[in-house]
Formats: sequence, C-alpha cells, structure tokens
Amino acid sequence: MQGDAGADRRRAYFHANLRLIGGLLAIWAAVSFGCGILLAPTLNAYRLPFTEYPLGFWFAQQGSIYVFVLLIVVYVVAMNRLDRRFGVAEKEV
Repeated sequence: MQGDAGADRRRAYFHANLRLIGGLLAIWAAVSFGCGILLAPTLNAYRLPFTEYPLGFWFAQQGSIYVFVLLIVVYVVAMNRLDRRFGVAEKEV
C-alpha cells in the first residue's frame, strides 16, 4: 500500500511539472510568435518608450528573448516551490 501512495505522489509531481512547463511554453509561444510575428504590424503603430523602435520590431528582435529569460527565472522559482511541496527539494549545503 505504501508503494501505491509513493507512485501517486510521483505521478502528481510529474503532472504538476508538465502543467508548469506547458503554461510557460504557451506564454513564450504567444509572445514570440504572437507579438513578434502575428501582431507585429499592429504593435508597430506604437514606439518603445525612450526609443524610436517600433514595438512589434522590438518584440521580434529583443522582447521575446527577454521574456524567455524571465520565464526561466519563473520556472526555477516555481520548481523550487514544487520540490518543497512534494518533499523532493535538494538539501542545502
């Protein structure tokens, strides 16, 4: 019976991890493909503050990279919380 509880806990941890990854990938796809390609003509009507760059161009060239790096930080923080919640956190040295 103890093995079943452990298997259920591992399965729940795996599914929580997949939900997190799926959500973050969806955000990244929406920003890089949506703002950088699909919405670029609409966003180009606006300028990035303090510059003369059109906003759609900025998202295509730089914005999606910044969002990707930010999503990496979010993933690290969320996984640390998830690890603590499921009792698989790494031990501090």
